[in-house]
Amino acid sequence: MQSRTTSAEDGLRRLLNAWDPIGVADESPDEYACMLAPVLARLHAGAGQAEVEAFLRHELVDHFGLDPLGLRPDAMAARVIAWWTAAAPTNGTNGA
Repeated sequence: MQSRTTSAEDGLRRLLNAWDPIGVADESPDEYACMLAPVLARLHAGAGQAEVEAFLRHELVDHFGLDPLGLRPDAMAARVIAWWTAAAPTNGTNGA
């Protein structure tokens, strides 16, 4: 049986790899692993779309050195919140 944390990490990893802001997810599926724990911690703490977007924007600029203009961290944050809300039957503890 897969743990809730692992399941949430897998689900978020799929979302981040589908977004793939630097275009390497096919070759490096763990490229965005650095964002898993921080995003999940925010979600568990009740973060909303604005907080998730701010984190994603910060990572794009400060960690990956990208201009976020065409990468739509706002849209990705909306997807993350929608996924978390839809997949978590009890206050976001499942997240898968």
